[in-house]
Amino acid sequence: MARIEGIKIRNFRSLRDVSLGKTRQDRDRKPLTALTVVIGKNGAGKSSLFDAFGFLADCLIYGVDEACYRNGRGGFERLRSSGSQENIEFEIYYRESSNERPITYELSIRSDSHGRPIVASERLRQRRQGVKLGGPFSFLELNNGSGKVWSGTALAKSEEPEDHLKEETNEIQQIDLGETQKLGIATLGNLKDHPRIAKFRKFIEGWYLFCFTPDAARDIPGVGPQKHLNRIGDNLSNVVQFMEREHPHKFKNVLNKIATKIPSIQNIDTELSPDGRLLLRFWSEGFDKPFYAQQVSDGTLKFFAYMLLLEDPEPAPFICIEKPENGLYHKLLVALADKFRANATGKKVNSQLFVTTHQPYLVDALTPEKVWVLEKQKDGFSKITRASDYPEVVAMVNEGIPLGSLWYSDHIDNRI
Repeated sequence: MARIEGIKIRNFRSLRDVSLGKTRQDRDRKPLTALTVVIGKNGAGKSSLFDAFGFLADCLIYGVDEACYRNGRGGFERLRSSGSQENIEFEIYYRESSNERPITYELSIRSDSHGRPIVASERLRQRRQGVKLGGPFSFLELNNGSGKVWSGTALAKSEEPEDHLKEETNEIQQIDLGETQKLGIATLGNLKDHPRIAKFRKFIEGWYLFCFTPDAARDIPGVGPQKHLNRIGDNLSNVVQFMEREHPHKFKNVLNKIATKIPSIQNIDTELSPDGRLLLRFWSEGFDKPFYAQQVSDGTLKFFAYMLLLEDPEPAPFICIEKPENGLYHKLLVALADKFRANATGKKVNSQLFVTTHQPYLVDALTPEKVWVLEKQKDGFSKITRASDYPEVVAMVNEGIPLGSLWYSDHIDNRI
């Protein structure tokens, strides 16, 4: 499964210049782990970092103009770092699998003379097979909607490493998309002549940003099984219906795990209402009749949704979860962190997890390599540092002091 090894963001809200993990220019840095957790005080930029992934996905699906306004973003100038006249830029460094050579995707967005956001440049590159030195090969290179694209299924071997597309190569196409508000990967990723671009497009389309809202999950949806939870979880009953029908043994495992953490819950199932809607039922110890989703606590609903998400038979390759601790009992946070870690570091890695939090109890269950600390600097912009980059922090964790406790007592923040 594809894995992001690093990301670089420039001029996006408070993220004027931040990098996580390995990038093309910083290949000596350690890559992101299967589980990445970002901590920081209120206002440090965690929500901006979370939304950066959502913005990239929205740019692919809706185009850069609409993406700048979706989810209350307020337009390009409100997204661009305060006081900056430079382009908003992203770099994604990832691998299709552990055996594949890394691919770099670079995107630059600027405003035109009318203040509308447009794609200034876009680039996908990967080192050729058998080449160990020199720059990677650009199989997509666009500026203001026009440029060059390489068509084919594999990059050929070459004795002379190259950084740009060669004019004489028969597989090179000169293209003019005639559109500067749509990403090139969105257009070319639909064509069978560009399977490598199509793979990358599918990867980003598969990103899943989960921001569960208990009240939304209490809505009574229409009947119809659905494979995956949506962003706010208002189709929770539909996913339960799907799991009951298609994956009964896996669903039973979810219920058993929940029962060990919330002992009063004995079973969870669905019921069809007289008007054709689907009701989610919670059977509790000591009661003859079930409780419905409208009657159970936010924490119970939320914990159940997270467990269901992490037991998805066909999980998204990259899952972002913002502030999972809201409404959860502190002991459930430790259980949830253990589940995050097991899901991302088991023998079969299902998904790469990216989590933002400000809860020390969740961080206590993690190692410094998995945790990044985001801090607002005096100039108002954010700085991010891996906890494992500080020998003192690593030494104290090795002595048995939980990482969350160090953060709570300001031992981490004071070192940044």
